[in-house]
Amino acid sequence: MTEKAVIVAHSGDLDKIYSALILGNGALAMGMDASIFFTFWGLQCLKKNGLDKGPLSRMNFLGLGKWMVKSRMKKANVVSLEKLMEDYKELGGKIIACEMTMEIMGIKPEELNREWIDEYGAVGTYIMEAKDAKITLFI
Repeated sequence: MTEKAVIVAHSGDLDKIYSALILGNGALAMGMDASIFFTFWGLQCLKKNGLDKGPLSRMNFLGLGKWMVKSRMKKANVVSLEKLMEDYKELGGKIIACEMTMEIMGIKPEELNREWIDEYGAVGTYIMEAKDAKITLFI
């Protein structure tokens, strides 16, 4: 059985979504299976054109901090969230969208980038995904 990493993306903060996708890609690159369960504010990132719309978790300064961090990342040749997601999907990463969050927040499936989403599920889906995982993370 292949080892697995399961990540809960609860936050929609830019730096935390970067972390979830970088860690997911790292697990895939090391031969593990990887799943990211997007819920609550993290699910907002799966909306069309929403991947990099979240604020910075700290030092946002009304958007100035986010601009500064993105500028520094560009200078350091850090790939975009869009490219990280493309790589993640290309390497076989699984994306699960939380149905309960969709209902609570009034998000319709057509509002989401459905080509990224492998499965819609709730807590039971996450538990089944994580129960045999070698690594579980909450971001």
